[in-house]
Amino acid sequence: METVIARHLLEIGAVFLRPEEPFTWASGIKSPIYTDNRLILTAPEARERVESKLAFTIKQHYPEVEVLMGTATAGIAHAAIAAHLMGLPMGYVRSGAKDHGRQNRIEGKLTPGQKVVVVEDLISTGGSVITTVEALREAGAEVLGVVSIFTYGMQRGKDALAKAGIEAVSLTNLDSVAAVAAEEGYISEHDVARILAFRDNPSDESWMEKRA
Repeated sequence: METVIARHLLEIGAVFLRPEEPFTWASGIKSPIYTDNRLILTAPEARERVESKLAFTIKQHYPEVEVLMGTATAGIAHAAIAAHLMGLPMGYVRSGAKDHGRQNRIEGKLTPGQKVVVVEDLISTGGSVITTVEALREAGAEVLGVVSIFTYGMQRGKDALAKAGIEAVSLTNLDSVAAVAAEEGYISEHDVARILAFRDNPSDESWMEKRA
């Protein structure tokens, strides 16, 4: 599954690999990869494959799920489509409470004790999804886990999720994307090593100096 989804993300340009011209994240980190899973929504074939795999993975890992909750904003559409395929209710969690109306943080009906799976588009350091899970727990939900489309597989993210007691499953990951990208000629085999070095320690920019 990881390879199939990785291939789709590369084909539609949802994953950009540019080790020679690194992207700059909002945190200031220089990265050889940039991911925009919103592009999945504009590519019908990839969308059908990704959303059906998302629904299948949720059923497989969390058969007791009663409601899906998307992360704002990128996870909302994916949660909605997966919920439709599964015949489940869905909602989403805002990054902060509204300053008007009912001042909701959680949108959609959620009953205390309900078993929830969070749908996220990608996981890097894990910060945003942990905040989402905490909001749901405070509202009385039983969060079974998180299912994302893509994960960078950073140790920092894994450690943060483990500390928060959150199980996370992803359809694909950086290792698979890098391997498929090399196989398809998007990058060289040498670039794979550089990309994985970035994954191991994003704050260490020495990967940029490791040229063939």
